[in-house]
Amino acid sequence: MAIPIRAVTIRELPEKINLRQGRLFFRQLQKSMDGDRPRIVLDCSKLAGCDKRTLLLLLRCLEEAMKRNGDLKLAGLSPAAKTLLELTGAKRLFEIFDTPAEAVDSFHLLAGGTVSPVSPVFLCEDSQPGSENAA
Repeated sequence: MAIPIRAVTIRELPEKINLRQGRLFFRQLQKSMDGDRPRIVLDCSKLAGCDKRTLLLLLRCLEEAMKRNGDLKLAGLSPAAKTLLELTGAKRLFEIFDTPAEAVDSFHLLAGGTVSPVSPVFLCEDSQPGSENAA
C-alpha cells in the first residue's frame, strides 16, 4: 500500500515586515492553505529583524495552519529572532530548523527516522501573487 505524500509549501518572509506587508503576506498564506492539513515552512532567512509585529504575524500564521489541522515550521531564523522567540515563550510553539530543506524533510520523516524518497515542494520565492513555482 502506497502512502501518499502531501506537498509542503515554503513561503519566504520579506526582509522587513510593516503593517501593509504583514497583511499582504498573511492573505497570500491563507490562499495557499486551501486544503485540509496544510504543511507550511516559513523561510525567515531574509528577515532583517524580528519585532513585535513580526512575532504576531508568525503566531497568526501558525494559528491559521492549526485551524485547518495543519502545521507550520520556521527555518533560517537569525540568532536575534531565536532569542526573541525564547524570551517571549513563543519558541515552545514552533519547530525551528536551520534551513528550509531540513524543515521540509521533517514533514516526511518515516518510522525509524528515515526520510521519504519523494518530497514534493511548492516554493514561493516572494510574496507576490502568482509567484508559486513547482520545485
